[in-house]
Amino acid sequence: MKRFAPNPSFIAGFLIVALLVTVATLGPLLAHADPLAIHLSDSLARPSGRHLLGCDALGRDVFARIIYGARLSLGISIAVVALSLTVGSLIGGVAGLSGGWIDELIMRAVDVLLAFPGILLAIALAAILGPGVVGLVIALSAMGWTTYARLVRGEVLSLRERDYVQAAETLGARPARVLMRHLIPAMTGPVVVQATFGVGGIVAAEAALSFLGLGALPPTPSWGNMLDAGRAFMLIAPYLTIAPGFAIGFAILGFNLLGDGLVQLAGTRT
Repeated sequence: MKRFAPNPSFIAGFLIVALLVTVATLGPLLAHADPLAIHLSDSLARPSGRHLLGCDALGRDVFARIIYGARLSLGISIAVVALSLTVGSLIGGVAGLSGGWIDELIMRAVDVLLAFPGILLAIALAAILGPGVVGLVIALSAMGWTTYARLVRGEVLSLRERDYVQAAETLGARPARVLMRHLIPAMTGPVVVQATFGVGGIVAAEAALSFLGLGALPPTPSWGNMLDAGRAFMLIAPYLTIAPGFAIGFAILGFNLLGDGLVQLAGTRT
């Protein structure tokens, strides 16, 4: 066994994600202004001591909206990953345990869905369901569960060859019990790593759909709809797009670094 050594990716990613979670959790305490309050006298006010990141066209404090946008973006991303992981794990587990025509049918359906660009499928579903948080979560989950299904199926096919799994099957354990008691705990590591990367991807996808008007509806602060609202003022108030753009990139960077760090940690322990 290799000696454990902390790696920069994990430390940096953990600190960024911890900062984002703290900001999202303590949003009302950190934001000194109401993110929905309109003050036309402060329209397009530049960054200052009173408004750290300036104000938008309606005089709403950008710093407060960024903080509350973190709550929405992270909340949606975690909900989507949790739903995608649950559905994908169950479907992938059933496919791997069943084998035969059931496995073939499930995986061919997964292949068909993977043949379409995920973001286009999400856009189509979000357009059908209509704008809003619920429709956004459903649309993004429909895009994301296939990855977990393939991952879990592959892990199940590999783990089924282990002696303790074969012993449980020989003793008459039902497939559901084998999956929940023996297989899922053994594949926690790869699934957690994939979920970490998945949160970063969903942050980007949620911002893209909100930018297109298919996510959270104004005046609810979302990094994506803040980008959309600020692009009309890029020449005279570039901070309206820089601030949410930086927040999106910072969040994606944090989760990607954390996922990469977890991969490296898994490698050092084998």
